[in-house]
Amino acid sequence: MLRDTLGKIAKGIASGIMISIGCAVYLSCDNKYVGAVLFSVALLTICFFGFSLYTGKIGFIVEKHGKEELSVLFLGLLGNLIGIAVFGWALMYAIPGLKEKAVALCNNKYAQNVLQTFIRGVFCGILMYVAVAIFNEKKSPLGVLFAIPVFILSGFEHSIADIGYFAVAGIFSLRAFAFIWIVILGNTVGAMILPLLKKLWKKTR
Repeated sequence: MLRDTLGKIAKGIASGIMISIGCAVYLSCDNKYVGAVLFSVALLTICFFGFSLYTGKIGFIVEKHGKEELSVLFLGLLGNLIGIAVFGWALMYAIPGLKEKAVALCNNKYAQNVLQTFIRGVFCGILMYVAVAIFNEKKSPLGVLFAIPVFILSGFEHSIADIGYFAVAGIFSLRAFAFIWIVILGNTVGAMILPLLKKLWKKTR
């Protein structure tokens, strides 16, 4: 039991590490288009190795929501939070030049109101579901290679990546905490929209 629990958390931590690398390359690129495309290395690695990323799994709860699936989801989320926070902070220390860019990015996020942040999270959740569903069903990385740059360049909010940006910026506050949970809620709702619609049209055939 303990070994199984630790394994699920470990897969979540691995995803958090990869997302932190995605954040690092995006912040490092002067060209935002290049940075957005290179961020895809994070989700591609997560998909190919079978790591556990909350935003990539939550939409599939619509179809399978047993005890095991919920355990994988929420223990994976715990691992995501640990991995991204620790490795994001490590990046702030190792590459000080990233901090200034991360602070500016986070300040722009603070300029949004709650509803704007939630809606941006919803759209990101939709794209995350699309990316992973295409990978799972078609065995193709194209969903990832297109969906990730699209959500970044559109200004949509990804909860785990946002934790990475706040960690690189050295921002650990109640305001940041509240912001992240609004995005998590938005990602959750967004990721469920297409699978719920798919379920509905299957019933109406």
